[in-house]
Amino acid sequence: MSNFPFGFGLPDDPDDGDSGKKKDGQGGGELPGGDPLSAMFGSLGAGGQMSPQDLGAAFQQLGQLLSYEGGPVNWELAQNVARQTVAQGAADGSKDASVGRHEREQVEEAMRLADLWLDGVTALPSGAGTAVAWSRAEWIEATLPVWKELVDPVAERVGAAMSDVLPEEMRAMAGPLLGMMRSMGGAMFGTQIGQAVGMLAGEVVGSTDIGLPLAPAGKAALLPVNVASFGEGLGVPQDEVRLYLALREAAHQRLFAHVPWLRSHLFGAVDGYARGIQVDTDKLEGLVGQLDPSRPEELQEKLQQGLFQPEDTPQQKAALARLETALALVEGWVDAVVHAAAEPHLPAASALRETLRRRRATGGPAEQTFATLIGLELRPRRLRDAARLWASLTDARGVSGREALWAHPDLLPTAEDLADPDGFVHREQPDFSELDRMLGEATESPRPEAGGRETGGSATGDGETGGREKRDGGEDDGGETGAGNGGGRPA
Repeated sequence: MSNFPFGFGLPDDPDDGDSGKKKDGQGGGELPGGDPLSAMFGSLGAGGQMSPQDLGAAFQQLGQLLSYEGGPVNWELAQNVARQTVAQGAADGSKDASVGRHEREQVEEAMRLADLWLDGVTALPSGAGTAVAWSRAEWIEATLPVWKELVDPVAERVGAAMSDVLPEEMRAMAGPLLGMMRSMGGAMFGTQIGQAVGMLAGEVVGSTDIGLPLAPAGKAALLPVNVASFGEGLGVPQDEVRLYLALREAAHQRLFAHVPWLRSHLFGAVDGYARGIQVDTDKLEGLVGQLDPSRPEELQEKLQQGLFQPEDTPQQKAALARLETALALVEGWVDAVVHAAAEPHLPAASALRETLRRRRATGGPAEQTFATLIGLELRPRRLRDAARLWASLTDARGVSGREALWAHPDLLPTAEDLADPDGFVHREQPDFSELDRMLGEATESPRPEAGGRETGGSATGDGETGGREKRDGGEDDGGETGAGNGGGRPA
């Protein structure tokens, strides 16, 4: 778990110890940080004074913030902050730019070739109907709906936990104040999410870097400006870099398009994390009365000090372990499949593979974003273990046997299996053929109904559901479990 779960801290730039500070002096010098008021009052004119026009605009924005009556996150503000972050430039100094026709053609050609190479190493067909080249700003616009789906459950639970602190009669008396606090909370969450997504837009090379499908279904995307930044200093031709990254994007698209339960499994783990959020109400009850309603910035100060930091509950540990294992399996499968497709064609395939692994290990976009948004830090060791397991499965069972494990979550390796890939690969799998035959005969055999009529019987999957529920409850003391991934399959 990170020190500041979702909504309680800003993502740090690994190359800049001063979080939230801009390397570029343009546009006000600092990005709106943990306090949305700084977005309005932080840009002063000469001598530290604001012009009447600027002051009026700032108060107008403040009025809009306080009148916000939407969900737990002010997404309009998040979108504006994210775009402002992108406009200021990425950490490496690169600026966003519109994508030209030549760049779009390069991306489309790379995706076509990537799909052709992947056809020879996976049984899953192409999952992308279109290939697009996005600017950083376009990436924000296209992925924001998915961020909303991911973040809202967590933010809503945090807000509910905090509002539960006040007794009912006090809530009735403090109605206007609570409304203002909710509006400011939505603005603060929106500011933090906007900055996190904006920073991520300066790093990602496609729509699946964090292991989740952020783009609309069937749309494979690359960001040419970020692809170019990624390839700088590697000593690898840009065409080769682009093609390798296109292979990764196309492989993710195949998996999410043809494993229908995978997306809901991953997002359900995030929702399970949200349901487990608990706030130290005793601590809040003692301190909530100390907040000065005339100083909205005091709430942000308390947030940054961890005043409202959720407790780490067993339910959260189980959900995060389930999410971590699933993400490791997704990333490991992509890593293994892409390497198999690229190695015969790209001289730098192994070097690019290792570069991407190290990028993840040193705190790449996935770790930074998840640690900031939902408190999850992906463990790079799981990625390597998962890639080794998928490669071993390919050798032992072939491509079709490997892909067959994606038929149901109960068939997938668990966290314990990642630690012992050879044991999983050579373990005898249950043979359900006899059971399938008996169920088929039961379905075909007529049976009498009340009133003398006969009709075909039916078989349900209740046993499978029960096994799934049992698996979701499993956890060991270390939190590195395959909760939701292991209890239903015979050892």
